[in-house]
Amino acid sequence: MKLLTIAVDAMGGDHGPDVVVPASLQALATHPDLRLILVGDESLLQKKIRQFRGALSDRLMIQHASQCVAMDESPATALRGKKDSSMRVSINLVKERRAEACVSAGNTGALMATARFVLKTLPGIDRPAIISTFPTITGARVRILDLGANVESTPEYLLQFAVMGSVLVSATENIPSPRVSVLNIGHEDIKGNELVRATSQLLTTTGIVNYTGYIEADHLFRGTTDVVVCDGFVGNVALKTTEGVAILIKNTLKREFNRNIFTKLAGLIALPVLKAVGRFMNPDLYNGATFIGLKGIVVKSHGGASIAAFARALEEARFQAEKNIQQRISDKVEQLLKNTSIGKAD
Repeated sequence: MKLLTIAVDAMGGDHGPDVVVPASLQALATHPDLRLILVGDESLLQKKIRQFRGALSDRLMIQHASQCVAMDESPATALRGKKDSSMRVSINLVKERRAEACVSAGNTGALMATARFVLKTLPGIDRPAIISTFPTITGARVRILDLGANVESTPEYLLQFAVMGSVLVSATENIPSPRVSVLNIGHEDIKGNELVRATSQLLTTTGIVNYTGYIEADHLFRGTTDVVVCDGFVGNVALKTTEGVAILIKNTLKREFNRNIFTKLAGLIALPVLKAVGRFMNPDLYNGATFIGLKGIVVKSHGGASIAAFARALEEARFQAEKNIQQRISDKVEQLLKNTSIGKAD
């Protein structure tokens, strides 16, 4: 059996080894074809592995790293001054082909800067983007990018994002021609700023993706599109707003059902429905954003991820490695872009 190897930044995130180690052991128990290299403080990781009743083996190894990137550390400091950080060493393992993918819950800016510096971008791609999956009311999934890697973008960047997102969805969801939309403040042609309108024009004239036009934020989760493209500033605001609304709904329901004895009884009656809704909207099930556009698979877990959520990020990395997603994207993007003028906008 061919083993798929993932390098894991065991020191990153809000909880570090306390979450990473048990999540890794869970992933190994689920997937016999998986090998993990935990990167970080060797003595601490050995202690945590024993604490969670695991053992080192040919499928669970430790790569020592003497440094750790703090969650509030600047990308420049992490890149220049933390060359032996668990984050940097994990990415190096991908570059050296000792691992097919890397997973980290660490500082997003530092992870992106380091991954881009070490791995470089695919041919024809100027900037990598952050793409993640969200549920929709139809049961299908929608992928949105960029979620914060590039707070200032050009129409050419967004066009490249559209191509990469389309290829990813086609490869993972078996959709021959994914629907691609641009996030805007309205669906009419005259709406939006210069960046949005110019991007729409490029997508229309090139015809290299199945562009379906603008989409408004209130339609993101209605299942009417497969890929939503936006610049990183807008995408990150949309992401954080979505997370905030989900918390608001959860806390409001909890408060109202606990208001008095009658609402508590109503809550008991509605409990099966509430649990089903909770499972459907559980953010742990969608943890694991991909830094798309790099010469290697890098998956970013939420910094405050639970054990279950971090295990989901490992699942995403394993799936992409198993399906050779990065190479498929590379081949398709190169094919699509080589005869156009949308590459290397800088």
